[in-house]
Amino acid sequence: MYQKNSIILVGMPGAGKSTLGVLLAKELTLDFLDTDVSIQVHEGRSLQDIMDSEGYMKLREIEEAVLLKTDASGKVISTGGSAVYSDSGMMHLKEQGTVIFLDVTLDELRRRIHNFDTRGIARRPDQSFEELFEERCALYNKYSDIRFDCNGKTPAEILDAIQTELSA
Repeated sequence: MYQKNSIILVGMPGAGKSTLGVLLAKELTLDFLDTDVSIQVHEGRSLQDIMDSEGYMKLREIEEAVLLKTDASGKVISTGGSAVYSDSGMMHLKEQGTVIFLDVTLDELRRRIHNFDTRGIARRPDQSFEELFEERCALYNKYSDIRFDCNGKTPAEILDAIQTELSA
């Protein structure tokens, strides 16, 4: 299945995209790019600062522009959790690489994320974490080529499972 020279990781905040992305890039001898970091560098401010001053839709607009400019060739890319709201951005990345959904249960995410309100998560102000989870999981499944259940697994176990799948 792994026919392209790049991997794009999608999933909820706290799913482990950045952590696994670095490990996967090292194992596959690819470059690593975190699109949330790219947004912050491009804007010169944090994701939460963008949300606080201009709202979640502005953050998504900036994210889409960054995704559309991203050259995924030869990279493992950790996307922001909201990347999947941009159809054009996701299709651009999907053309260049294999999209992997790191699937984690809502309960596990609650254990991992303690800064939901200050983390810079692009969501409607009235949207609960549960609502956001349901909405995004449908989109992660829509765009992913491969889905990995990451619940109860260590990063090393997930890394091994991904490498096994990619070499099949």
